[in-house]
Amino acid sequence: MPEITDRNPHEFDPRLTARIVESYVRHHTVGTGQVSELITSVHGALAQLGQPPEPEQVFTPAVSIRRSVRRDYVICLDCGYRGKTLRRHISTRHGLGPDEYRQRWGLRSNHLLTAPAYSEHRSTMAKELGLGRKPLAKVVPPRTPAASTPIDTAGNAKGKRIRRPRPATKSDVASEVAAPTPAMRRRSRARVASTAG
Repeated sequence: MPEITDRNPHEFDPRLTARIVESYVRHHTVGTGQVSELITSVHGALAQLGQPPEPEQVFTPAVSIRRSVRRDYVICLDCGYRGKTLRRHISTRHGLGPDEYRQRWGLRSNHLLTAPAYSEHRSTMAKELGLGRKPLAKVVPPRTPAASTPIDTAGNAKGKRIRRPRPATKSDVASEVAAPTPAMRRRSRARVASTAG
């Protein structure tokens, strides 16, 4: 069997990966689900040794940054889309949030993603609806005196039933006997004193 003298400089011994992972696991706490990720990352790092770093992706804007914001519309720097606002477009089409989009293109944090005319229109609408203001205290109109109800000669309002006291029941009498009031006590003492004297 012929010996292989020419080795690819990008190939390396897989035992080296195993030794590095073993040493790392010996000194660190690693979960069972993290071991495969650790092996993959160590293997990838060893494979990239000696290779020139990949150049960062350079993006070319669809229009110049100065021309991307107009009064009635804004233009997406990624694809040239024109719209009143870019927030939904960049999230659905490009998978970017507003801050990520600004960072990708090196824009200031206050770079507009909404057309100025559209912002003014929405602001005017909101003010007309009273949004953003504290509600005013409700003014309650003064109450007018109600029309007096006619009173009959007995002193009762017409149409109203007269309440009469209900007759005492045995349970009412029993409760009064069971729990005498202070006035009842005084009367009973007075009776006892009058009979004794």
